[in-house]
Amino acid sequence: MADQKHRILMVSDFFFPNFGGVESHIYYLSQCLLKLGHKVVVMTHAYGNRSGVRYMTGGLKVYYVPWRPFLMQNTLPTVYGTLPIVRTILVREKISLVHGHQAFSTLCHEALMHARTMGYKVVFTDHSLYGFADIGSIHMNKVLQFTLADVSQAICVSHTSKENTVLRSGLPPEKVFMIPNAVDTAMFKPAPERLGNDEIIIVVISRLVYRKGADLLVEVIPEICRLYPKVRFIVGGDGPKRVRLEEMREKHSLQDRVEMLGSVPHAHVRSVLISGHIFLNSSLTEAFCIAILEAASCGLLTVSTRVGGVPEVLPEDMIVLAEPDPSDMVRATGKAISLLPNIDPQQMHNRMKKLYDWHDVAKRTEIVYDRALKCPDQNLLERLSRYLSCGSWAGKIFCFVMIIDFLLWRLLQLWQPTEEIEEVPEFTLPRHQDEEIISNFNQEQNLG
Repeated sequence: MADQKHRILMVSDFFFPNFGGVESHIYYLSQCLLKLGHKVVVMTHAYGNRSGVRYMTGGLKVYYVPWRPFLMQNTLPTVYGTLPIVRTILVREKISLVHGHQAFSTLCHEALMHARTMGYKVVFTDHSLYGFADIGSIHMNKVLQFTLADVSQAICVSHTSKENTVLRSGLPPEKVFMIPNAVDTAMFKPAPERLGNDEIIIVVISRLVYRKGADLLVEVIPEICRLYPKVRFIVGGDGPKRVRLEEMREKHSLQDRVEMLGSVPHAHVRSVLISGHIFLNSSLTEAFCIAILEAASCGLLTVSTRVGGVPEVLPEDMIVLAEPDPSDMVRATGKAISLLPNIDPQQMHNRMKKLYDWHDVAKRTEIVYDRALKCPDQNLLERLSRYLSCGSWAGKIFCFVMIIDFLLWRLLQLWQPTEEIEEVPEFTLPRHQDEEIISNFNQEQNLG
């Protein structure tokens, strides 16, 4: 690990106060990088009345730029509209490297494009899996190919995700690193007292959407309730498929055995998890799955679909895998119920502390940053040759887009020279203040 400290700009449409796998990854990674002595700034779009500059735990500075979400928390694609504000932030904060997150984040793609135009080194982390056949995936893969054609280094959260990203983008495998997610084991602890087995409680916490397998739950839950009279379900989460689950509960008269919690703030996730014995994940596609880590850290045995990078997440004795098919999921759940007497929640938690650690993730990411910053600088003509290789027509379009971006950047340089942009003063949080600041993201969510 190099002694050189970096100035990093994290960019994504997905960040606090919204919460999910990408959001928690950016937050915890940023906190650990700050503790390693790096400067970290986050750029995302405005959330409700949360706009402008905010500070979070440890002095983490967040720019909530005044763009409103357009679709699924993504900003409207403008291609060049974000160039002035991205340039201003990069200059003001004296950034040395830009780190974008998530393949379907519009803000991420645009920021990485502008950063490369201005000569900055960029790193991209892919958190999702995509197919190759449907129209949406074909479009997304071409956008990813455009962004990664000129990226310095890339990171994926699982080996399956790495293979998927390399195939979709054409990026050389040696430029792609596998660094998994982690879990805050200090936050996700088992219940002080072990639950009895008089009643088996299965917990589901997920966005209730098609991709997360909500339709599978509609078929699986009634069958499990029929086969195992002692089983009760707690379902946390919201989404368009919630109506189907409500209808299923009414149809099979399971109101007393299926509890619907609705949206669960991240601060309350642990309290829901420790009330159960088994965690059920029905995702149809998953690059990783932080929810599984959180459940295992709380001592729950996991039942999950065998999709994407999920088989890589936990040891075999901590998870029961099933095909994304209702009958196989019912079989796997039955097997998990039979294994429950052998599960020791505290022992499982201790194993998770050794397996996953955000500080280890930060140190491995630091190595990727060092490699990215050692990449040779390239002029516009050298960079355009990379875009030309993206396809006979797409390559020419990509080159045209980058040429226009370069010309607009030069125009901005003339209109507002870099020297006229005021750099922010250095700010280091005193150690005693750092310790007094709220230390966990869950508390910040309560205050947010």
